[in-house]
Amino acid sequence: MQSVIKQEILALNGDEAVALAVKQSDVDVVAAYPITPQTIMVERFSEYVANGEVETEFVCTESEHSALTACLTASVTGARAFTASASAGLALMHEILFVTSGCRAPVVMAIANRALSAPLNIHCDHSDTMAQRDSGWIQIYVENAQEAYDSVIQAFKIAENPKVLLPVIVGLDGFTLSHTLENVKVLPDNIVRKFIGTRQLPFVMTHEGKRALFKLDPENSMSMGPIALQNYYFEFKRQQEEAMKNALEVIPQVNEEYAQISGRHYGDGLLEPYHLEDAEIATVCLGSTAGTVKTVVDELRSEGVKAGLLRLRTFRPLPVEGIIRYLQKVKAVGIMDRSMSFGGHGGPAFHEIRHTLYDIQNRPYIVNYIYGLGGRDTSPSQIHRIYENLQKIVRTDHVEHLINYVGLRE
Repeated sequence: MQSVIKQEILALNGDEAVALAVKQSDVDVVAAYPITPQTIMVERFSEYVANGEVETEFVCTESEHSALTACLTASVTGARAFTASASAGLALMHEILFVTSGCRAPVVMAIANRALSAPLNIHCDHSDTMAQRDSGWIQIYVENAQEAYDSVIQAFKIAENPKVLLPVIVGLDGFTLSHTLENVKVLPDNIVRKFIGTRQLPFVMTHEGKRALFKLDPENSMSMGPIALQNYYFEFKRQQEEAMKNALEVIPQVNEEYAQISGRHYGDGLLEPYHLEDAEIATVCLGSTAGTVKTVVDELRSEGVKAGLLRLRTFRPLPVEGIIRYLQKVKAVGIMDRSMSFGGHGGPAFHEIRHTLYDIQNRPYIVNYIYGLGGRDTSPSQIHRIYENLQKIVRTDHVEHLINYVGLRE
C-alpha cells in the first residue's frame, strides 16, 4: 500500500478547487462559455493559460452547445478534454450530451448545480443535472470543496478507463459550494499526473479490417457517430449500458487508489453510509446537504435515536446492490430530492430508490422529501422534523403523506 503523500492546504472555493484539479490533470483542451455560478472555474483556468502555467488549448466559444462540441471533437482525436457549465447552459448542451456519450468520448464536465428558469433563479438545486440523467453520462455529486477537487481528478481516470469510456459530470452545489471558501488539501502536480496517467486508447477494427487506435486519425480513417438505423442503433445503446455497469466496478477501484495517495475516500466511491449499521430510520441525499444531515444524525444518536444517512455519491450509474445492502434493514427511509419531476409522483431520487427496494423482503417505508429548490435554505431543525416524521411512521405503522415539501409556504 502506498503511503499518503504530503499535501499543501489552500483556501479555495469550490470553483477554484475544480480549476486547480483540472490544471493538475494535464488537460489538452478546455472549451467553455461563462454562466453563473460556474464562471469562476473557467476564469481561473484561463488565468493559468494566460500565465503559461499549463499547455492547454483554451477555447472561449459562443455558447455552451459549441463548448461541448469542441470538447467532443477534441476528445475523439485522443485529447483529454474538460468543460464546465450550469443550469440553462447545461440545458443548451442537451443534444451534444447524447452525442458525446454515444461516441464514447471521455469528456469531464463540472456543473455548479443551479435551478432552471422560469422564473429566473441563479441559486442551487439539482434540476439541471437531473434533467440529463438519461443522457449516458456518469454523475458524481460532491459534499464539499475538498471532494470537488478530489472528484475531478478521479473523474478523468474513471472516464478514460477502457472498460468505461463514458463522459463524467461532477456536480457541486451552486454558491453553497462553488463560492464558499474552505480549506482544501491539494496534492503535488506530479503526483496527480502520475495518478491519472496518460490517456490509453483501445484498439478497434476499422471498416477496412485494420487494427487501429480508437480515435479520429487520417492515417487510419474511421467514422464516429455515423448514421445507425434499425439494424445497428440498439446495439450501440446496449454497449453504453454495459459501460455503465463496468463503471460500478471502476469507480470503487479509483476511489481506493486515490485514498492510498491522499488519505481520503468517499465511502466506496458510489455510496457513503453514515451510522447505518443499526439504523432504524435513515435519509438518503445528494450533495452538500449531507454535511448538515450528518450533524443532525449525531445529535439524534446522542439522544438514543437510531438514525442514519446514506449519501448517494453517484446517481449514474445507480449503485443498486449497495442501496439494497445499506437500507434493507432500515424501517423507514426518507429520500431527499433537491429537484422535482413534475407530474411524476415524487422526485427522481425517490423514484429510483423506491423501485430499487421494491422487490426485497420486509422493505422499509419509503417517503419523499422535496427541499431546497432555488437555493432555499434547509435548516437543521427542518431535517430534525424529517427524522421525527420517520419515527412517527415506524411508531404508527402508517404513512400519512408519501410526498412532502420541506420549508414550503402552502
